Order: sequence, then structure tokens, then C-alpha cells
Amino acid sequence: MTELIEKIRRFNQQRDWEQYHSPKNLAMALAGEVGELLECFQWLTEQQSRNLAPEKRAAVEEEMGDVTIYLLNLADHLGIDLIDAAHKKLEQNARKYPIDKAKGQAKKYTELD
Repeated sequence: MTELIEKIRRFNQQRDWEQYHSPKNLAMALAGEVGELLECFQWLTEQQSRNLAPEKRAAVEEEMGDVTIYLLNLADHLGIDLIDAAHKKLEQNARKYPIDKAKGQAKKYTELD
């Protein structure tokens, strides 16, 4: 991940784009790219979304690349270790969604018995 973050930094520095990369702008760009990812799945059935045609899969891969780049760029600017953040969030979710209450349920933690 460190190597990829460095590559993203170099890419942006070579183009003098850091001036545009405030956390606000990066978060907005990330939201836009997530929207483009969602568009790839718009109107597909559940089954179609699980078995993407090759050209659709390529489009999803490209958008996921954009999402990853913007997310890593935002984390880098804010000094957030995404791996650590994900581990912490999984621990929080494990407490919110204990197996005995959440298994097989698609409910929010506040709705679990």
C-alpha cells in the first residue's frame, strides 16, 4: 500500500495537482467516483450483478481503481492509515453485530433483538 500511495503522490506532483487536493475536494471527487461505480450496476438484477459480462466487469474494475486512488489520496492527506482504520471498524462492528444476534439478519444493529 505504501508503494501505491507513493506512486499516487508522484503522479499528482508531476501534474501540480496537489493544489486542488484539499480533503473536501478529495472527498467530493471520491463521492463522484463511487457514483460512477454505482452506475455500472444500475438496472441490473441481483443475478446480473453477480455475473458481470466482461465489458461490464472491466468498467467496474476501472471505477474501483478510481475509488481506491481517491480514497488513498484522501487518507494520505489526512494521515489516516486505512488498514488500521479498517481493523478498528471491524472490531466496532463485531461488538455491534454479535454473531448470535446478527447471523443471517440484514438488520441494523439498533434493530437486533
